Amino acid sequence: MTEIQDLYQQVILDHNKSPHNFGELNHADCSAEGLNPLCGDHINVYLNLDGNVISEIRFNGSGCAISKSSASIMTTLLKGKTIKEAEELFGKFHDLVTADMEIEFDDDNFGKLAVFAGVREFPARVKCASLAWHTLKSALDGKHLTTTE
Repeated sequence: MTEIQDLYQQVILDHNKSPHNFGELNHADCSAEGLNPLCGDHINVYLNLDGNVISEIRFNGSGCAISKSSASIMTTLLKGKTIKEAEELFGKFHDLVTADMEIEFDDDNFGKLAVFAGVREFPARVKCASLAWHTLKSALDGKHLTTTE
């Protein structure tokens, strides 16, 4: 394992152990539930909006280290962002975790999201990493069905 992979693994483990923005958000403007039936990851995402800006975002649930750390980093990055910026980050994240392994990503372009580039090596883990993001999208779209993507 390279030094950067070790660092990325440690970031994921740290966010799993001490997730940011963990807990329910009372009186949320929108929320959604996500479930990965393959591994049992289960997450709820809660948002408060100030116009089109995410003023508060939290999550709760249970899951593997990749799922929980992805939700933690996602909520950290999206607080204070517009809905449009959140949708752009969703696309960027999705491209990162689903791209062919031959494609190299510039860590400077992806910032904290770069820790999930290695997920591409394990297709079953892509759903773990992207569950929080798909759940966020469902919340923003006003869908109240459980997301299983």
